[in-house]
Amino acid sequence: MLVSAEGSGGASLLLPPLAEIIVGVLAFGVILFILTKFVFPRMEQMYQARVDAIEGGIKRAEAAQAEANELLEQYKTQLAEARTEAARIRDEARADAEGIRQDVLAKAREESDRIIAAGTEQLAAQREAIVRELRSEVGTLAVDLASKIVGEALADEARTRGTVERFIADLDTAGQR
Repeated sequence: MLVSAEGSGGASLLLPPLAEIIVGVLAFGVILFILTKFVFPRMEQMYQARVDAIEGGIKRAEAAQAEANELLEQYKTQLAEARTEAARIRDEARADAEGIRQDVLAKAREESDRIIAAGTEQLAAQREAIVRELRSEVGTLAVDLASKIVGEALADEARTRGTVERFIADLDTAGQR
């Protein structure tokens, strides 16, 4: 038994009734109108805002990167200048230290020379005083000894001094030879 494709009522099984097609087309049209009038423009705005935000973020990131690179270059330049300045200051300090060292050494030499000269002068003065004292004592001893040997008092002081001076001069001359 074969059943026909047009069953009871003469409607096709594959095609829906005409009223449903019209309602479906009208509903599709209304939904399409609402989507194109309200939803799609709003979606397009959101999409554009998102694209702008991303592109703006990329541009801001590029600008920030460029600024960071510029600051890095400035930092490197300042660091190089600071190193150069530090080296210059270090060299000046070394030169100043060497100058101070030379000044201190020169002052120390001058002070040493002054102390040596003062000591030499003091020694010379002491030697002179000792020589005078010894001459006086030697003269007195010589006169006493001569008095004892000769048996007379050599009271004449001027003559005694002359004799002592000649004796000491003879001793100095003999000591220098």
